Amino acid sequence: MAESADLINLYSKRILALAAGVPHAERLAEPQASSTKRSPLCGSTVTVDVCVERGQVVDFGQDVKACALGQASAAILGEHVIGAKLSDIRNGREALYAMLKHGADAPEGMWSGLEVMTPAKDYKNRHASIMLAWDATLEAADSIGASACADG
Repeated sequence: MAESADLINLYSKRILALAAGVPHAERLAEPQASSTKRSPLCGSTVTVDVCVERGQVVDFGQDVKACALGQASAAILGEHVIGAKLSDIRNGREALYAMLKHGADAPEGMWSGLEVMTPAKDYKNRHASIMLAWDATLEAADSIGASACADG
C-alpha cells in the first residue's frame, strides 16, 4: 500500500496539470539550433529549438514525448525560458540534478516550481526523463555561435 501511495504522490495533481500544459510546445520554423535527447530507459524524447542573443534565450520551441514527469519538467522550463540567461538555465538544471541525485533543497526564485519534482528523487528510473528538456536546451544553446535568429 505504501508504494501505491508513493506513486500517487509522485503523479500529483500539480505534476499532471503541468504535463497537460507544456508551454512553447511547437517547433520553431527557423531555429538557430536544435537538440534531441532521449532516455534509453523509458524511451522519453524531447526535441528543443532555440534562438539565443547575447547569452539570453529569445525564442524557444519544444516537442515533448515523455512521461508526465518529463512533461512537467519541460513545462517548468518552458514557463521561464524565453528571456532567461543561459547561466540561469544552467543553474536551474544543476539545482534540479542536485535535488534529484543528492537530495538538495529545491531551488528558489525563477525555478522554485521544480519543488514539485522532489518526490521523484526516490525514483531513479525517472531522473533521465525529468532532465531531458534541460539537457536538450543547453546542448542546443551551447552549439550556437554569435548569430541571432533570422527575425531577430
